[in-house]
Amino acid sequence: MADDQTFRLILVVGMAAFLPVALYHRVRSQSSGETLDRRQEGLFILLTLRPLGLATMGGLVAFVLDPAWMAWASAPLPVALRWAGVAVGVPTVALGVWTFRSIGRNITDTVVTRREHTLVTHGPYRFVRHPFYVTTGLALVANSLTTANWFIALTGAAALALMVVRTTTEEAKLVKRFGDDYRRYMARTGRFFPRVRSAPEAD
Repeated sequence: MADDQTFRLILVVGMAAFLPVALYHRVRSQSSGETLDRRQEGLFILLTLRPLGLATMGGLVAFVLDPAWMAWASAPLPVALRWAGVAVGVPTVALGVWTFRSIGRNITDTVVTRREHTLVTHGPYRFVRHPFYVTTGLALVANSLTTANWFIALTGAAALALMVVRTTTEEAKLVKRFGDDYRRYMARTGRFFPRVRSAPEAD
């Protein structure tokens, strides 16, 4: 369909803007050569999160290469709703780039930190503790609507749900690592949504 080709090209532009930044920071974060123990996520999340994420990305890449490859999972969405997905996607790319630039070499794909990890509280981290997860949620909405594809929506939603569950373990590790500094940070920021008013800090 002509509409699919239009949205395919839009996704190509979005990927071209975001993926080089993501790859650059991911590679830089590996410069220490440190091995991270992903088993601390818990066995269930360890065995399910990444396969679901890969399935979502595989579906998105397949659509970008040739929308006909994902036609079996297409959803009959109005064109206006697909353009709404594009409207969500534009600020999502900007938020993702801002987040990568703010966290720098501290980025990991699991709940444990590296030896030289620092507590990041600037950039989007001033407002929420997990802007990457916010970016992922917005990207899921944007990509699902833009591609009009239920497979991308379903696998992406399952992966995002596991990431949200994993956050509890992640924050426990951060409290253990940074102690009261992280507790104070939690008191003044929301997990995924900015706080209207900071919680009072303990004396």
